[in-house]
Amino acid sequence: MTPPADVKRPLGPRAARITRSTVVKILVVLILVIEIYPLFWIFTNSFKSQYEFLNTPLMSLPSQLHFENYVQAWTTGNLGRNALNSIIVTVPSLAVIILLGAAAGFALEVMIWKGRNSVLLFIIGGIMVPIQIILLPLFTIYFKTGLSGSYWPLIITYIGHSLPLSVFLFATYFRAVPRELFEAVAIDGGGPMRSFFSVALPVVRNGVFTVALLMFFSIWNDLLIALTFNIRNDMSTIQVGLLHFNDEYGSTNYGPLFAAISTTVFATLAVYLSINQQVMRGMTAGSVKG
Repeated sequence: MTPPADVKRPLGPRAARITRSTVVKILVVLILVIEIYPLFWIFTNSFKSQYEFLNTPLMSLPSQLHFENYVQAWTTGNLGRNALNSIIVTVPSLAVIILLGAAAGFALEVMIWKGRNSVLLFIIGGIMVPIQIILLPLFTIYFKTGLSGSYWPLIITYIGHSLPLSVFLFATYFRAVPRELFEAVAIDGGGPMRSFFSVALPVVRNGVFTVALLMFFSIWNDLLIALTFNIRNDMSTIQVGLLHFNDEYGSTNYGPLFAAISTTVFATLAVYLSINQQVMRGMTAGSVKG
């Protein structure tokens, strides 16, 4: 029996696959436009003159490339000094966070001792403490102990604020490591230190990359903590330094500002792309047992 002409026939398997593929491609293109266009807009605006910012449409392209914006960002805007301050604060903080976080995660997940679950829950509870409610007490403590005006308030605060999350992540990664590996080390006469440095850390190295990258971006892009404890302009981090692109009358120098933002954004993007594969493997390492 022939179906009526006005009855729609269902799509075949091949047509359905083509339709799904087309929809996925359109969504991917939309996501790329949403993600990439802001970067393109920031980069092109970094070459505009102050006149173009004030008298041309915001989405227009620069009439000519003003490379002096980047020179002014590094000289007048002190971008180089601010970047150095961020490195001075980030590197030691990150080193302590990774070492203590990995050691604590190993002790809480691999080693057997009474009360370890309670301690882990207590540490994880630190993730739920908003940083805003402890800034004033910390500022008072740093001021009375004479640490104000140095890098120590930032380093100590970043370490304390980031440790709960890093301990939780490392405990998750160590949970996926087969216990037979640690038993083999114990049979061979090795102790906890050998198990930690020779077995645990090499096995979860992709997780180390992931935690390090997460903590790096958290510290490098921080503004609230740096702005609270920074009392000297020559010790401003790169995010605080972006607030200083004003002239003596309070107007903003948009060209050098966008040049500084472009340098900051694309530098951090290059760091991420350089270890992207390790991070992708580390993001799923803790979800598979064995």
